[in-house]
Order: sequence, then C-alpha cells, then structure tokens
Amino acid sequence: MKKNLQLLLLSGCLLSGILHNVKAQGTDGYGAGIKVALDTTGKKYIRILNWHQVWVRHNENNPGSTVNGTPEESQWDMGLRRSRFLLHTQINPNFMLVTHFGINNANQISGGANGQGASGADGKKPQLFMHDAYVEHRVYKDMLWLGAGLQYNIGPSRLSSASTLNFLGLDSPIFSWQNIEATDQFARQYGIFAKGQLLKDKRLDYRVSLNFPFAIAKGAALSALDTVAANNGRTSTSYHAGGQPHVAYTGYFKYQFWDIESNVLPFQVGTYIGTKKVFNIGAGFYQHKDAMWSAMANTADTVMASQLFLSADAFLDVPIGKKYALTAYTSYTYADMGENYIRNIGLMNPANGVISAQATFNGSGNAVPTIGTGSVFFAQAGLALPKIKKIGRFQPYASLLMANYERIADKVLIPDVGFNWFLAGHSAKITVNYRPRPVFTYDTPGQKWSDIHMTDRKNELTIQFQVYL
Repeated sequence: MKKNLQLLLLSGCLLSGILHNVKAQGTDGYGAGIKVALDTTGKKYIRILNWHQVWVRHNENNPGSTVNGTPEESQWDMGLRRSRFLLHTQINPNFMLVTHFGINNANQISGGANGQGASGADGKKPQLFMHDAYVEHRVYKDMLWLGAGLQYNIGPSRLSSASTLNFLGLDSPIFSWQNIEATDQFARQYGIFAKGQLLKDKRLDYRVSLNFPFAIAKGAALSALDTVAANNGRTSTSYHAGGQPHVAYTGYFKYQFWDIESNVLPFQVGTYIGTKKVFNIGAGFYQHKDAMWSAMANTADTVMASQLFLSADAFLDVPIGKKYALTAYTSYTYADMGENYIRNIGLMNPANGVISAQATFNGSGNAVPTIGTGSVFFAQAGLALPKIKKIGRFQPYASLLMANYERIADKVLIPDVGFNWFLAGHSAKITVNYRPRPVFTYDTPGQKWSDIHMTDRKNELTIQFQVYL
C-alpha cells in the first residue's frame, strides 16, 4: 500500500510540475505543421513533421530481472519511445516522396550505439535509421496510386499500419506487427504497392503490396533450446535462417460508411477525438511462404512453415453532442507462424538480464508473450470529455488483449487503463497508462518443453509526454 501511494504521489508531482510549461506551447492551431512552398501555386511543397514521445515509468520487473548484472525487483526509468522526422514532398499532385527517419526505444540501459557500455550497447548515442523511404505515382485519379520502396503497407489490419502520433491508448499492442524487427525493419519491408479509393464517394479504401522481407543470417538458426524441446516431444518453431526469402503478399480493405479518411500517407488514425464522424469495417491478410522452420518432435527433422495472418476489424469515432466524443476499435486476428511459435516482447525493456535460476517464461524486465501462432482478440474504447478552460481535455480509455497462443496453456489477458490529457490536441498531450502484466512459468522449471501457465501479474505505470509539430 505504501509503495502504491508513493507511485501516485510522484505521478501527480510530475504532471502538475509541467502543466504551466506545456500550456505555454499554444492552442490546437498547429494546422499542417511546417510546410515549405516550392512554387507560387502551392502544388509543390515539402511538409516537415517532428515529434518526440518521452516515457517516465515505474515497472515491477519479471522475476530474476537484472540491470547490468544487479538484481532489480522494480525501478523507475526514463527514455525516448520515439524521436522522429518525416518529410512529405510533393513535386506535383501526381508524384510524392516520403522520407521518415528517427530513433526508437532508447532508455538508460539500451538502444544506444554499438560499442557503448560494458554489455556492448547502452542508452547513449542512439543511431538514426530510415523508417519509410518510398515514392508514389498517381496512375488514375484517386482510384490507383503505385509506389515502391521501404514502406508501411504490410497488412493485415488497421493496427498493422497505425499512426504513432494519435494512438487512443499509450501505444500499439504490438501483436499486429507480427514480424517486428525479424523480417521487417521496424514494421516496414521493401515493397511495391497499390492503393486507392473506389466506388461512389470513395467508400472502398484498399492497399495491396508485394513485399520483399529481410533475410535472416544463419547465425539466427534453430537454437539448442529448440532442438531440446523437439527431442522431448514438442515441435518448436523459429524464423528460417539463410538464403533469399520468398516474396510476401499483403492487403487491407476497408469500407467507409460515414466520413472518408485520407489515404495520402499509410498511417491509420487511432482517435480523431470527435473531429470526424467515422465508422469503418475492414479485413486483410499477409502471406509469406517458408518464412519459418520447425524442429519436429522426437526426430532430427526440420520442416518449412509459411506465415499466414488474417484479420477483421471495425473502427468508430463519433462526436456525441457538442462536447463529448467516443472512439472504439475491435479486431480479431488469426496468425499461423508454424507450430508452437511464441515470442516475448518488452517495450523499451528496463532490464537487460535475468538470473537463470529465477527466470520465468517471460524473460527479463517487462517482457510478455506478445506474438505467436494462435488467435488474438483486441478491443479498446475511449470517451473524450468536455474541454476545461486553461486546463485542456481528458480522454479516459481502456483496452483488452485476449490471445489464445498454441504454445501457452492459459489465455494471455493484457488489460490497459488510462487517460489522454490533450493540451493542444495530439500536438501536445500527456498519457498516463496502467497495465497489470501477466507472468507465465513452465510447469516444470528447467524443462523448456513443459506446459506454460500464468502464475502472477506485475504492475506497470507509464507517463508519456508527447509533442509534435
């Protein structure tokens, strides 16, 4: 009880201490951001976006977690979840160039340049890298655009190409970026894509692409642990390593019942806070032949496995009267990544090691089973409240991820609750999020092929400060 009271008091101090300074940034009227005209017609321009997302949080670590070899049951930490620039250049209305670069997940112990720190990398001097780098050409009206490059049209759901500037919750639930940093580059792949809006009033929005996933070096082949699991009666799967990957096919289609959303950029809005009246239903797919391989139970054989993701979703954002706004999203996703595939992910993980004798299935820090073969139901909703003069606008929200992964005996249930505090719309906001994270343990510790059940929950409190121009 004393610890929880301390957390709440410190959170309140952090929020109240910055209120005066953030209000001084101005009103909601940021418009299109920084826009540089290249001629007198306004048809040639460069639009520049810049944003930072700073996280301060308290995390109860998974059992056995260490920071540079020192055991840490819990800790406060701070870092940059995202820091990016995006340049959107239009030569004329028929040609477009998008360049998007920055850093992600740099905190006090990780995300830095190679060679820094005793473990080979710490949080210092994080390196900029490309997120998007592609070109587009309008072929026919708004019905058909063609583009190519490092791009974000990767299906199979609205969440798969979510904008990071206007989440309803704190962040992405991550499960929708199934190949994150495996065969993609931060949810991007090289690809050739087509997009457009069809039917009367552009009701049907589509994006399809032929992608070239990143290759995985042979050093990332099936591990000894996978082989042990297979020899003890459980098939184990990992990414296929070595050789040139097959191409992948992906697409997402949505029908727009009310207002039409922009498809100039691939980023899907998380909440409009009632500034549009939107109701969409969508469906999509992603297929990659021989992306995985499996060590077969009780044999020395390995077999290839393909990836198949299928998803259906619905999105609602509607003003209620003149002062309130409701946002809701729900999706169902089926993922086949090979028998028993499962992956733990810890966002901007505050720990970098684990004591093996105390380790759970989750691993270190805030890692939790996130991606795997099975099905995932996700739902979230938020209600924007009336604006309070000189204070801003609040939007409480809640979400639930419920996954049935083949490798885990229990359901993975991850709830989040929190609120957005809009000081200038999404251009200046604070998000406070609480998550009770599930912890999973092998039924027989030391036997990595044994069944896995949930045994505990650990608490996370995160405060995000976001400004973008």
